[in-house]
Amino acid sequence: MPRYEVEFRRSIDDPEAFWATRASAVDWDEPWRQVLDPEAKPGPRWFVGGRLNTCFNCVDRHVLAGHGDRTAVFHESPRAGVSAAITYAELLDRVARVAGGLQSLGVAKGDHVLIYMPMIPETVIAMLACARLGAVHSLAFGGCASEELAARIDGFRPKVVLWGACGVEPSRIVEYQPLLERALQLAQWQVESTVVRQRLQARAPLKEGRDHCWIQLERSSPPVPCTSVEATDPLYIMYTAGTTGKPKGVIRDNGGHAVALTWSMKAVYDIGPGDVFWAVSDTGWQPGHSYGAYAPLLTGASTVVFEGQPIGTPDAGVYWEVIERLGIKAILAAPTTVRAIREEDSKGSLAEGHDLSSLEAVFMAGERLDAATDDWTRDLLGVPVVGQYWQTETGWPVCCICRGIEKLPTRSGSVNRCVPGYEVVALDAQGQPLRPGLEGALAVRLPLPPGALPTLWRDDEEFVRAYLVPYPGYYCTGDAGWIDSDGYVFVSDRLNDVVRAAGYSRRSEAS
Repeated sequence: MPRYEVEFRRSIDDPEAFWATRASAVDWDEPWRQVLDPEAKPGPRWFVGGRLNTCFNCVDRHVLAGHGDRTAVFHESPRAGVSAAITYAELLDRVARVAGGLQSLGVAKGDHVLIYMPMIPETVIAMLACARLGAVHSLAFGGCASEELAARIDGFRPKVVLWGACGVEPSRIVEYQPLLERALQLAQWQVESTVVRQRLQARAPLKEGRDHCWIQLERSSPPVPCTSVEATDPLYIMYTAGTTGKPKGVIRDNGGHAVALTWSMKAVYDIGPGDVFWAVSDTGWQPGHSYGAYAPLLTGASTVVFEGQPIGTPDAGVYWEVIERLGIKAILAAPTTVRAIREEDSKGSLAEGHDLSSLEAVFMAGERLDAATDDWTRDLLGVPVVGQYWQTETGWPVCCICRGIEKLPTRSGSVNRCVPGYEVVALDAQGQPLRPGLEGALAVRLPLPPGALPTLWRDDEEFVRAYLVPYPGYYCTGDAGWIDSDGYVFVSDRLNDVVRAAGYSRRSEAS
């Protein structure tokens, strides 16, 4: 039996044994007493009783293993004139000191910290510093509107806000201080302290007694050790409109998250220690959070933090220049990104002259991969272009070609095969599985694998109503689609749109 089929069947037929084995790649402070608690409410929980620290697994253990001189983070900000690298040893020192600074401001295990920063290394450092203390972080998209930020503050109730003075965009500098100050005025929740990372492009005025300078705090604070937390304790909250309309907080736990991302970095993306991976996404979005920050570091690989756009930074050839210079092995991007490049440079002439031989694959996520973008990218780069399907709720890919398991062929228009751990089915209106080629509601058979949401932030009732009630025994994705006879999954539209239009429709095997 092909290797992919073996892995997939093991993950579905005996998920506890499958994930217990994969969890050995993570360093645990205490072993779990139960791999999976299927009776937990509102949903099943993984690695119950286990204890660990996500920051330790991302940073400390690589330094202790003698890999401190390996690059952890590459920072590229062409408009700011910055191209830098941070080793794992340097990252450890900085994260431990920032955690010490947060501790001096009263942040402890279980407290909440809101991160409102641009694409700079300090954003990743902030995430890891919170994880080091066992504090829960939530990251707001850099430069988001004051009203949205105020809603996050009231919903999340942070003790501290970590923020950047500005973001550097192709045609302007976006100052964050006016946006944050307005949000703090609009919010009912009172934030105790803020810490600002000043930048050369803009310096924010500080409010005495409330605001602190990041650089001074980091330099003056002693490093602190990692705090052990329960595997089921929350690591962060990612707010999303998701599949049910209004914004909601998706909880990501520590244990399942560490196991799923450590395994998927190699199994899905074929990225191992020392490889360079680039998730072309802001950390305010799930791909940037999962695979721009945590997963590469959990694996001991190098990640790229890029500030700018695919065009205008300075031109549509900047990505090819970065790929060549850093020796990037694989990238994760959205089709929109590639379409923007193609619109500016339809013949791909700006890629000429660049040695892109390090690049082995391009993964596409976040929206449907259209055939034109697929073909253009494949023809230009000469590497596989792999469509994916996942949601903020799942935290990592539901469907993809797992290049670290078996390099199966991709299929045009498809998000490809189910990733081990996820069994996707198409259901009819009565919740019964459909034959191959018939369109219905796409759902994932329970239990969801480690790393997927266990519930919603302070809203167990909505979690059950939105995701578990529609199709008992399944997680409702809210999307419609079909599965062909070879197991390739096709996503057609949002489920409600399909139902309103004409109900479920028949698809041919050639679709």
